[in-house]
Amino acid sequence: MNTTATIAAIATASGAGGIGIVRVSGPHALSLLKTLFHPAGKEKALRPWMLRRGKIVDKDGAVLDDALAVAMPGPKTFTGEDVAEFHCHGGPVLLASVLEACLACGARLAERGEFTRRAFLNGRMDLTQAEAVAEMIAAPSKEGARLAAAKLDGVLGRRIASLRERLEHLRAHLCLAVDFPEEEVDCLPQEGFLNAVREVREGIVALLAGFERTRCWREGITVALAGPVNAGKSSLMNAFLGRERAVVTEYPGTTRDFLEESVRLAGLPARLVDTAGLRETDNPAEAQGIRLGRSMIDAADVVLLMVDGAEGVTPQTVELLEELGPDRTVLVWNKSDLATPPAHWYETETPSGSSRRAAAHAVVSARNGDGLEALAETVRALALARGEGREPEPGEAVPNLRQAHSLTEAGKELAALGEDIRNGVPYDLCAVRLEGAAAALAEITGLDTPDDVLNRIFASFCIGK
Repeated sequence: MNTTATIAAIATASGAGGIGIVRVSGPHALSLLKTLFHPAGKEKALRPWMLRRGKIVDKDGAVLDDALAVAMPGPKTFTGEDVAEFHCHGGPVLLASVLEACLACGARLAERGEFTRRAFLNGRMDLTQAEAVAEMIAAPSKEGARLAAAKLDGVLGRRIASLRERLEHLRAHLCLAVDFPEEEVDCLPQEGFLNAVREVREGIVALLAGFERTRCWREGITVALAGPVNAGKSSLMNAFLGRERAVVTEYPGTTRDFLEESVRLAGLPARLVDTAGLRETDNPAEAQGIRLGRSMIDAADVVLLMVDGAEGVTPQTVELLEELGPDRTVLVWNKSDLATPPAHWYETETPSGSSRRAAAHAVVSARNGDGLEALAETVRALALARGEGREPEPGEAVPNLRQAHSLTEAGKELAALGEDIRNGVPYDLCAVRLEGAAAALAEITGLDTPDDVLNRIFASFCIGK
């Protein structure tokens, strides 16, 4: 990738809008701006960091738009380079024309994530902050957006840097102990070495705990609707969505595949999956749909096990509840407008006749919309309970999946290092473990991250960011 070229891209989302932005970054950004933008009024000079109204023209002088523009000299810009922006009317054809004019003046089309990659390469942010840009854009909840904002502010990067600095301090002492083994003063006592390693490892464990605990807010949850045919799974999905997404008929086997839609349940982002009714069938298409549905049920974070109010809790329902377990299952009595559930209907027994604790439960009428809010709260409580049951802390440093993997690797190296120290392994050999842990942490912040990893990270970005 040529990082010295001037790049340009549409920075706003695709589609029509009131305003659209074309962003240019690189050594020729400001000269390109002077060529394509003619300020209104007597003053023709563009003051840095001030929006000016004027005409955007192409290279031949034809007017493209009456718009705003701003010149932002580097290095105190997002990319660390000279940056120019055209704030146009938000029509897709118009924005494409302005972008084409920029390319005709010598800029090239930016690659995915190239603006943010340049910000990283130019020292404007570390890699955790660069990733936070994409995470903030894709956040499925306001809590997830706040977590990304904390990372963008550098909270995680500073935590990782602090842990790595402690490891580097240990490495310095380790080198001293290896180079001067005959000194009367033990420059790295075994107990002190062990304590320092343990403290860094505890810091890593704390970060990984946050990763697991906040997953619901960062990624959302998968909620599968399961149960017998005609129990009201599709009707419940439509009720949550507020529109007819799934086909509902009185005939069994209408849903032969699974349908999925995004929804918010009591503020928690969720992927709602409507699965085929569970039953024995000779129809190959329906059988395949049931198999797909079972795989979605097995992978779901929460399962809404539907009970047809007209039939009540059947042995099949009890068997499936036993298989799924109550920790991620909500028994849902549907059709409450037609049949009132008996007392303690949710207290079931295993197929062998032994008692079991009551499952999470709710009573709804998908047809009338009754009980939906209570069901959503039950799903939220069940999902959060599996992750310690609380929302993210303000300003909390939470790693993403890539960062968590590197933290796990660092933790493994430190755990092995602790064993080596206790077993009396020579310090020069212990240094290998210490270096491995430090390298894993350095990869998180971008101090020592392979190009292929960087390429994968920024390939997930949109082109305008």
